[in-house]
Amino acid sequence: MLDAQPASAAGRSSRPQPALRHGFAPERLARIDTMLNEAVRREEVGGLVAYVLRDDQVVYERAVGWSNREQRIPMAPNALFRIASQTKALTSAAVLMLMEEGRLSLGTPASRFMPTFARTTVAERTDTGVTIVPARRPITIKDLLTHTAGISYGVDATVAEKYRAKGLGPAAGYGWYTADKSVPICTTMDTLGTLPFVAQPGQRFVYGYNTDVLGCIVERASGKPLDVFLRERLTQPLGMMDTHFFVPEAKRARLVTVYSSSAQGTTRAEDGAKGQGHYVDGPRMSFAGGAGLVSTAQDYARFLQMIAHRGSWRGTHYLAPHTVGLMTSHQIGALYGPGLGFGLGFETVEAYGASNLASRGTFGWGGAYGSNYKVDPAEGLVIVVMMNQLPNTSDVVARFQTMLYAALMESRAR
Repeated sequence: MLDAQPASAAGRSSRPQPALRHGFAPERLARIDTMLNEAVRREEVGGLVAYVLRDDQVVYERAVGWSNREQRIPMAPNALFRIASQTKALTSAAVLMLMEEGRLSLGTPASRFMPTFARTTVAERTDTGVTIVPARRPITIKDLLTHTAGISYGVDATVAEKYRAKGLGPAAGYGWYTADKSVPICTTMDTLGTLPFVAQPGQRFVYGYNTDVLGCIVERASGKPLDVFLRERLTQPLGMMDTHFFVPEAKRARLVTVYSSSAQGTTRAEDGAKGQGHYVDGPRMSFAGGAGLVSTAQDYARFLQMIAHRGSWRGTHYLAPHTVGLMTSHQIGALYGPGLGFGLGFETVEAYGASNLASRGTFGWGGAYGSNYKVDPAEGLVIVVMMNQLPNTSDVVARFQTMLYAALMESRAR
């Protein structure tokens, strides 16, 4: 016979719970508020914006902390963030638009648009040091989309000094930064093609300048600068009016300050390529497809909604469903993992538990300044967290995502 339930426990169990909102328990979402506010108080982060949609309905939107702590400017929902590698998804979509138009294919050699890529080389370690050898095959568009071209950010010991001498790698902030350059991105990528890479094409996953090369290919295949192509074909039609390569003068007050994780909490990051950057006062010449954009949480969510709707949004077809399926499914076998995959611009969740509580089939990525996003088709979720912290040692984003799923009481995933 079971013991009788204590009166206090019985009272708690019989108390009516607040109605769910789009499947989420409000009292559990409120716990996220507490966690984020505490993270700001403890100076784990300077500030952030979190924006979550389910079935295109806003589930959660919060701006916490500071846009500029020194000037006492609070974070706002429309704050502008440097999104770094979140730029890659838009550039990848642009490449696939051109593929759908027949201007290139996944198997097209990069050298068709980038002459210096006709005879690429690889730095290989030997018993006596490093030897520069020819690439065994041409680098293709698919290699670049999946980061399997062997192209790094040039900070590897085998190539770092060669890259530094050409203004890349260690000479470019943390390697990926080009906003301070006074030449177009194609000039920089043409130079990249003359430098040795760190792996043979198709040999392994190497994160690096791949999508910056693709940005140049978009320019040459379309005949338009990358900023114009993205504005005409993606950001403007989608209503992403706050997404730019460089911040317009009228919006400069909305660009958040970059903070750095430190033993003392968070401190204002230095000026220059490793901190605040040149997104307002820079040369405005280098439209870097791999790491150049600034955006807002709501703007970026609009792009993700289009992808979540299999390439269409509000009556406009941007990509075909099959193309989006290719983007968001694992493409490189055992070269990535475990439990995770990589498609044509997105990381994918192949096994439940590989990315916190995200469902199998979720896809997403993040940026060097700490921002992160996920799209969970099984649950109808678009999750965007924007912050600007470099370097960033905080786990606030991971905790946020876990607590968000813990608030989802009506799950559709098996």
